[in-house]
Amino acid sequence: MKFRTIRGPLAIIASVATVAGLAACSPADTASQGDTSGERTSVTIQIDGAAVPYYAPLYEAAEQGYFEEAGLDVEFTYAEASSVLQNVAAGNVQFGFPNGDSVITAKANGVDVEVVHTTYQQGIGAVLFNKETNPITKPEDLKGKTVAVTDLGSPNYIQLQAMLADAGMSVSDLNVVTVGSGSIVAALQNGEVDAIVFSRLRYFALESAGFPVGQMLSDKYLPSFGNVLVTSPSLRESDPEVVSGFVSALDKGIQYVIDNTEAAVTEVIAKYSDSFAGQEESITQVITDVFVADLWQSEFTKEHGLGYGDLEKWQAAIDAQVSFGLINESYDASSLVVEPGDL
Repeated sequence: MKFRTIRGPLAIIASVATVAGLAACSPADTASQGDTSGERTSVTIQIDGAAVPYYAPLYEAAEQGYFEEAGLDVEFTYAEASSVLQNVAAGNVQFGFPNGDSVITAKANGVDVEVVHTTYQQGIGAVLFNKETNPITKPEDLKGKTVAVTDLGSPNYIQLQAMLADAGMSVSDLNVVTVGSGSIVAALQNGEVDAIVFSRLRYFALESAGFPVGQMLSDKYLPSFGNVLVTSPSLRESDPEVVSGFVSALDKGIQYVIDNTEAAVTEVIAKYSDSFAGQEESITQVITDVFVADLWQSEFTKEHGLGYGDLEKWQAAIDAQVSFGLINESYDASSLVVEPGDL
């Protein structure tokens, strides 16, 4: 396995990738205007990554008929985040479900999208480590350690810098290496690195495998968001009922999974992500302990409803990207985030 050592400040990402071809199935045509005949409007949502059971609310919105109730016929496709955002902005798909950090970066680089549902109320980044050989309780404990990130442009690298800055440190105080996303967990397991900055969801897989994993969550040091629902301003203006209907169905899907977690996981794995067959019990536990506990719900959703995006936190996340050189200039969070209640 080859590592590349990183020294010096984060390089500024100059642009977002150009429009990419759609993954999986071809998307439906642009959403039709209105629905006066009782026929459903065909729309496509492109999801960041691949079909995994953690996207259960979207799948259950389809399985439980919530999209149908909203007059929608929804198709799922998959791609990486920058392509998702470009396709939404271009009207190739009607909705996207990318990581919120990617949305902030794309908007700063001229990609015209809006967040219409802050689905994940916080980020899912974490420092993962072997708590027996390299116990880490605070950022200062990372000094002199070899820490892996996937690349310089990843939100996790920004989160690492924020943690270090909180302790008056920088990346020069440790040995940062890049390891691909397919190998980074194995690098930790094999003792090739002292810690990795990656998804907190991997904590549970490592724990189930018997690895003595510990974690330090990134969201405490850098405001961020996991997956969020985005659309184009043009669709929201021309077909507001399509957008509000999709958001309403997603809310119902989330609530269904909260109320029926075990049954939802079993159904979703069987119909959408069969590569997870045999992991139903562990996935149910992850969704209960992480998604239900503090990703889909927060103090803000208790007051304002599911999908609420706190503009103050979104603004802090935007300004943080400026501070760490990911984007050149800040902008008003209200130009990016549309609250579900305002649709």
